[in-house]
Amino acid sequence: MDPRKPVTLLMADDDEDDRDFALKALQENRLMNELRFVEDGEELLDYLYQRGRYSDPKSAPRPGLILLDLNMPRMDGREALREIKGDPALRQIPVVVLTTSKAEKDILRSYDLGANCFISKPVTFEGLVEVMRVLNMHWLQLVELPPVVTPPPKG
Repeated sequence: MDPRKPVTLLMADDDEDDRDFALKALQENRLMNELRFVEDGEELLDYLYQRGRYSDPKSAPRPGLILLDLNMPRMDGREALREIKGDPALRQIPVVVLTTSKAEKDILRSYDLGANCFISKPVTFEGLVEVMRVLNMHWLQLVELPPVVTPPPKG
């Protein structure tokens, strides 16, 4: 993957403040990546499968990385993670669990379901800026991400 080519990041988080802070932290690091948001697991899957309001491929470019909160309404992050990693068309997308939980059971369960890493959300904005810097360095500069291939829509 060309390190100069921005990667679309998709953040699934129901907390508006957390979404705003993530965007500001990304901007603070002067990252050129587009950060898109969904508010729960159902909307995440609609985005990934380009269904409903995301049926136009331009409104839902395939993400190179998903930032996933565990505790969301309708469909939580665990259920969404199970679906993503169970689908051959989606499982190659790296999923970083970014959540307030520090519970050992959540960490173990996330990895059992196929999470690529688990990060507890920092409590300060400065901490989030650092997390975004490290995510950028690791996932968007060092790691070779799979090529972005648009899968056929899933009904």
